[in-house]
Amino acid sequence: MKTHPIAPPAAGTGSKLVDAQLAWLAHPGELSARMTAMAAELLRLQYHAGWQMLGVPQPDPVPAKAEDERFADPAWTQSPAFDALKEWYLAWTRHSEDMLYATPGLVDKDRRQAAFWARQWLNAVAPTNFLWTNPVALKRALDTGGHSLERGFRRFLGDVAAGSVQMTDPDGFKVGETVATTAGAVVFRNRLLEVIHYAPTQPKVRAEPVVLVVPWINKFYILDLNPRKSLVKYLLDQGFDVFITSWRNPDASLADLAFDDYLTEGIDTIVDVARRFTGAARVHAVGYCIGGTALAMYMAWANRHYGARDMPVADWTLFNTLVDFSKPGDIEVFVDEASVNKLCDDMQQRGFLDGASMASTFRLLRSNSLIWHYVVHGWLYGETPPPSDVLFWNMDATRMPATMHGWYLRELYLHNKLVGHDALTVAGEPLDLAAIRQPLYAVAAEDDHITPWQQTFRVANLVHGDTRFVLSSSGHILGIVNPPVEPPKRRYWVAPAQRRDDPLRWRERTQANPGTWWGDWVAWLTPKAGPLVAARPAASVEFPQLAAAPGTYVHAH
Repeated sequence: MKTHPIAPPAAGTGSKLVDAQLAWLAHPGELSARMTAMAAELLRLQYHAGWQMLGVPQPDPVPAKAEDERFADPAWTQSPAFDALKEWYLAWTRHSEDMLYATPGLVDKDRRQAAFWARQWLNAVAPTNFLWTNPVALKRALDTGGHSLERGFRRFLGDVAAGSVQMTDPDGFKVGETVATTAGAVVFRNRLLEVIHYAPTQPKVRAEPVVLVVPWINKFYILDLNPRKSLVKYLLDQGFDVFITSWRNPDASLADLAFDDYLTEGIDTIVDVARRFTGAARVHAVGYCIGGTALAMYMAWANRHYGARDMPVADWTLFNTLVDFSKPGDIEVFVDEASVNKLCDDMQQRGFLDGASMASTFRLLRSNSLIWHYVVHGWLYGETPPPSDVLFWNMDATRMPATMHGWYLRELYLHNKLVGHDALTVAGEPLDLAAIRQPLYAVAAEDDHITPWQQTFRVANLVHGDTRFVLSSSGHILGIVNPPVEPPKRRYWVAPAQRRDDPLRWRERTQANPGTWWGDWVAWLTPKAGPLVAARPAASVEFPQLAAAPGTYVHAH
């Protein structure tokens, strides 16, 4: 899934594979040992194939991984020919990846990059991706009299016209009608964002409002998909007064927008609007992914800019947020000096980074599940992908202004300056995360490959406020869009985290709980948000309705 600000595929990616091959040639002893092991594996596969041909079932010598659904159909085991094809492919894939990860003489990052690009090629040539080597596709073609191939060809033409392999029907949902349906009003607008204030669902609300800062790489409605999944509606139903950022989708005319602008015209502005609208001295701020990174920078900035007495944020919450970029997860394969330089040159020519390019990049991180699954099921099986509001949101891509995005990549991903003391200056203030003393509720996701949970845990080691850390099951999106359901589908770990804590030791001493962390967060937030007061309407005299929620910026493409 896409909620992360990075670049199209790295420049010179092929060179990493060449470097790896040359490194192995420079170590003939190690290469010979690896090739001998591979030859022994192939002999074992021949033995297995022989017994299969004789009708004697054998366990797979190289079983597919549990999460690999490509070979789940019994046809891949029942047919000796297709079973042999599957086993040879899996064996070759495993040995190739293992060798690249163990390449002698290369630094770890170069090994990971070489293995990543080799994996993209190996995923692309999997026998499941081609009609004549996919027994499931062949059987469907026969069973349907060729109609599955006819439907698949139409899907292929549709994807070509769309410029990408579509994961769901792009017309299957309507913003403001079937997603982003919670009632509210746009009460402020500038060149960068619309501020949406939601209509209360309870007669009384907490005196101090909640301000949601979402990633500007996506549309805001990931937190308001539908009434059942909407975190916004859940907060309203618990008696909170909620404001949210709806960022503008920038074009070339906004190429010079800087990160300073996102902080001052974005976060500081919505905080100010929420305070003035409600009359509250403080707000309770929430940031998601890059919105959370920006919120962390804002917290450091505001503590210095306003001082402890006038600090406008009482406490803050982070969802899947990196502040230490030393180990940014799988996305690291796209981040090096050459790649960032090339990307910045391209962005300066266009004025922005195109959202579709960025979305394609993130799909490469999970190419089997996010690309080839849809190729096989759409083009070969002739299936129509089921409707999915999350995937619809994921395909609703946005752009990134050239100046801001280039700065973000260099200062955070390449140079990791946010963790330094006063190493980074934003909007006239040097930033120091250690200056943040407001209580923090930080949420991470167990299977998040975009913001790895052990790295998001680092925020607890860097700030001075009390930190309550939550680890949710699932990934970058579903770990957050995690409404209460019966019976519980997920689980979470929650406990205080200290500055000297290690994430793995923290998890070892923390007990898992069934269900969602949403209730624990509300229990943490409620006593901090002030007394109950009469609910405020969505708009006011000072802040009249400029548009009904979800506003106008969300519709810009």
